[in-house]
Amino acid sequence: MTKKIKTIGVLTSGGDAPGMNAAIRAVVRTALTKGLNVKGIMRGYAGLLKEEIIDMNGTSVSDIIQRGGTILYTARCEEFRHEEGQKLGAEICRKHGIDGLVVIGGDGSFNGACKLANLGINTIGLPGTIDLDIACTDYTIGFDTAVNTAIEAIDKVRDTSTSHERCSIIEVMGRHAGYIALWCGIANGAEDILLPERYDHDEQTLINHIIENRKRGKKHHIIINAEGIGHSAAMAKRIEAATGVETRATILGHMQRGGTPTAKDRVYASIMGAKAVDLLLEGKSNRVVAYNHGDFVDFDINEALAMKKDIPEYQFNVSKWLVR
Repeated sequence: MTKKIKTIGVLTSGGDAPGMNAAIRAVVRTALTKGLNVKGIMRGYAGLLKEEIIDMNGTSVSDIIQRGGTILYTARCEEFRHEEGQKLGAEICRKHGIDGLVVIGGDGSFNGACKLANLGINTIGLPGTIDLDIACTDYTIGFDTAVNTAIEAIDKVRDTSTSHERCSIIEVMGRHAGYIALWCGIANGAEDILLPERYDHDEQTLINHIIENRKRGKKHHIIINAEGIGHSAAMAKRIEAATGVETRATILGHMQRGGTPTAKDRVYASIMGAKAVDLLLEGKSNRVVAYNHGDFVDFDINEALAMKKDIPEYQFNVSKWLVR
């Protein structure tokens, strides 16, 4: 017989993402509505090992849905990568009466959740990462806000790039994935988009494109460069030397992690948070909540981590067709 869940813990781990607070709020209020106790674990797995655990109620999550970041804070934890740390984490959960745990984070966080599940702690993962690099889901918490933040910044860089008749290389986040770069490239009408999944490091093609556009009378040239490629400043120097066109690099950086979450990130994160509580009440464990084909579903974490993800070919083709 499945043990009845009485107390749920919730933590955020790894990089922060806009919408995490909406997910925390949904976990807390859904659990309270269904008669459960809720404990917040501060600073991810690092806080779990230090027993930084607090009781949460409806007021604990008031006035947070519109805030970026995470009220539970987040951290990376090397100790939790090892068996001793994982066993200690499971013991601490049991000590505090935590029957189920909701982990909001990326693939590294899910690895930790899987280890806890194997040690008898029911765990559900929510995909909280701006990178959109979790293969089992079409949506990750924070991606929509990060893209919109980057789009706004790139529009502003374009204005000054045009005024000075420059080439601008704008580097966006995404770790090893090019989804933010692809979306920004299409949305901002970039002249070139460099994706880790597709880039062949042929700078001469970029140089030729800049020269051709300048001959056609174009006053700016925007290159969106993904973090997984990087080296934007050095690339800018090489392009300027080869083309004679003033070239500047702008690295948007961690501003993409912050800011007010979009409606999509608030709503989807809320639904995912509620779904996580329901899965725990159904006796499920070692699952990750995902959004696929218009529905919220769940996968086994091991299955999810084994999946591979690539840039959608048609979206990549569209980005090429629209370049002029």
